[in-house]
Amino acid sequence: MGKRALIVGGSGLVGCKLLDMLLEGRHYDAVTAVVRAPLHLKHPKLTELIVNFDQLEQYEQQFSADDVFCCLGTTIKQAKTQQAMYRIDVEYPLTIARLALQQGARHFLFISAMGANPASRIFYSRIKGIAEGGLRQMPYNSLSILRPSLLLGDRREFRLAERWAGAFFRALPFLFAGPLKKYRAIEAETVARAMYLMAIDNPQGTTVYSSWQIEQYAAEQKATVPWR
Repeated sequence: MGKRALIVGGSGLVGCKLLDMLLEGRHYDAVTAVVRAPLHLKHPKLTELIVNFDQLEQYEQQFSADDVFCCLGTTIKQAKTQQAMYRIDVEYPLTIARLALQQGARHFLFISAMGANPASRIFYSRIKGIAEGGLRQMPYNSLSILRPSLLLGDRREFRLAERWAGAFFRALPFLFAGPLKKYRAIEAETVARAMYLMAIDNPQGTTVYSSWQIEQYAAEQKATVPWR
C-alpha cells in the first residue's frame, strides 16, 4: 500500500487546495479528511470522518496515517471568544497530533503564523506559539511548521481588511523585497503545494519555514518533485 494522509481543516483556504492535491496526486493511496460537516466531495481515495471536535478521543482508531496535515485556524470574529479560539487553534491540533502519533503517524505538518511566539502580547501570535511548543514536545520523526504571512485567495467568508491588504500586496509586490520579503503576502495554493512537497521530501526533525521560505520551497521543489 502507498502512503496514507490525514488532513484536518480541509474546507479552509489552504486546506481545500491541499485536499485536492492529496486526492489528485500520485503519492497517497488513501486520504482521511477530519471534518465537522460533510464536504460533499466524492473521490475513491477519500474517507470523510465527521467528528465532534470536543470529543476527538472517540475517533482515535480512525486517525491512522503516515502524514498528518493540520490546516485548522480561526479568527476572533468567527470564534466569538478567546477561549473558543484557543480551543480551535491550540487544543484541537495538539489532541489530533497526539492521537495520530499513537496510531503510528510519522510526520506532522502544521500551519502556524508569522510572529508565532508563546510570550507575545498579541493573542493570535501567542496561541500559535503555544501550539508550536506543544507539538515540539511530541516525538514525531518529522515536524514541519509553516509560518505564512497574509494568505491570498478566495475565502468563503468576506474579510474587508484582508481584501484590501491582498489588493495592496498584489499591486505593489516590489515593495516587499530584501529584508521585507518575510512580510510579503503568499497565495494559499503556494502554501498547500509546499506542504504537500514537504511531506514527500520528509525532512527529519523539526523544521520551521518562514513565509518567503515556503514560497521558495514550493518553487524549487515543484520542478524536482511534481505532485501529480
